[in-house]
Amino acid sequence: MTHRIYKMSFASVHVLYIAKVERKGRTQAEVDEIILWMTGYSQAQFEAHLAAKTNFEDFFAQAPQLHPARHLITGVICGVRIEEIEDPLMREIRYMDKLIDELAKGRPMAKILRKPAN
Repeated sequence: MTHRIYKMSFASVHVLYIAKVERKGRTQAEVDEIILWMTGYSQAQFEAHLAAKTNFEDFFAQAPQLHPARHLITGVICGVRIEEIEDPLMREIRYMDKLIDELAKGRPMAKILRKPAN
């Protein structure tokens, strides 16, 4: 089954991510830092995808290096346990949603980016 979100442009959801976190006092720079961390895109590559209105499917398929620590992202998003999502693309999308939610809830960036404690 193909989900409708797969064909949506990442740019159209990016603005929603920004609006969500700005209401909670966080910034677009923090949203972009999360996205770059997760996908391995450079800022220039990322901006090119936004300008091209790349859809979710291609955005994740073309990601230079999905972060190896993203499997540490667990919990429930939209009523579904992330660890139980079988569709690989949907799991990537839900990882991203979860990180944006954590940002909006005021979590420190080091914890959001799953950096080991020193």
